[in-house]
Amino acid sequence: MERVVAVNTWQAVLIGVLVLLVLLWWGPGIKESVRNTRRGTAEEWRSALLPIALVALFVVLLIAMTR
Repeated sequence: MERVVAVNTWQAVLIGVLVLLVLLWWGPGIKESVRNTRRGTAEEWRSALLPIALVALFVVLLIAMTR
């Protein structure tokens, strides 16, 4: 049995306000962290992007096989 939960207008507005407040509260800390972060080398980027690309190719292969 599946229950569908409806969100009233006032609940959506309240959630939006809460999200906005959290972003404003965390904003300065996030901005400072991004400014002071260490830059990755080309080798580090390659080692991170290669597995992502392989997984994406694998997913495309699986989709192509189902058609």
